[in-house]
Amino acid sequence: MLGSPVAHSLSPVLHRAAYQALGLSNWRYDQIECTERELPALVDGLGSDWVGLSLTMPLKRVALDVADEVSQLARDVGAANTLLLGGGRRRAENTDVAGLAHALRAAGVAEVRSAVVLGAGGTAQAALGALRELGLATPLVVVRSTARTTDLRAAAERLGVRPIVSGTLFSEPLPEADVVVSTLPAGGADRVAASGWRGRPVVLDVVYAGWPTTLAASAEVAGCVVVGGLDVLLHQAVEQVRLMTGRRAPVEAMRAALADASGQCV
Repeated sequence: MLGSPVAHSLSPVLHRAAYQALGLSNWRYDQIECTERELPALVDGLGSDWVGLSLTMPLKRVALDVADEVSQLARDVGAANTLLLGGGRRRAENTDVAGLAHALRAAGVAEVRSAVVLGAGGTAQAALGALRELGLATPLVVVRSTARTTDLRAAAERLGVRPIVSGTLFSEPLPEADVVVSTLPAGGADRVAASGWRGRPVVLDVVYAGWPTTLAASAEVAGCVVVGGLDVLLHQAVEQVRLMTGRRAPVEAMRAALADASGQCV
């Protein structure tokens, strides 16, 4: 697991549980502090015994530059959270989209007809891809400033979706929708929670530390189905394990390990 900072990550819990359940006793999964500037040299120095890397911020965009191959989804989203190593080649993949989509499906969302995405960063770009998988090409993206949505708009064009971008975050209540996805950092959605809820959407908050967040707690009180960031973390790791090992990931073993480590129900 590479990133900066990375010590807080729960990804090792998930991957180690998977390796144990799969009987891969000689496999290891560690955390390495790594910045964007350090990534090229670090990857160049890896031996043939390495099969893959998980990447968190701030490495998801620069990962595309160190890869020999980039999957179409990673290229469209504009970010990769997985780098597969083998045969002298490096392939960039994105499992964040799968994580978001599977977390919503697990909450009972089979199809989305309307959605609101809060924020316009890399996770919001992945959310556009997930909503596309669930049948929606025209989500509403709510931000504080539309001037800072260049990367999101470019990703949307590559993904073939047409989001409506609004600069009304915190100034207007959220409209009614089937799904609300908050990609804002911890505490960033507190003012959204204070404005109340229209209808009872499925609310996905990608934050998983300090759970429940103010947003999640207010949504639960309003009768909404709430999906947490741990669910997303689990499902993106399930896809990473499949890609790295070539075997079906032991989802329930990974879920149990994550629940034990976090003290939260997953």
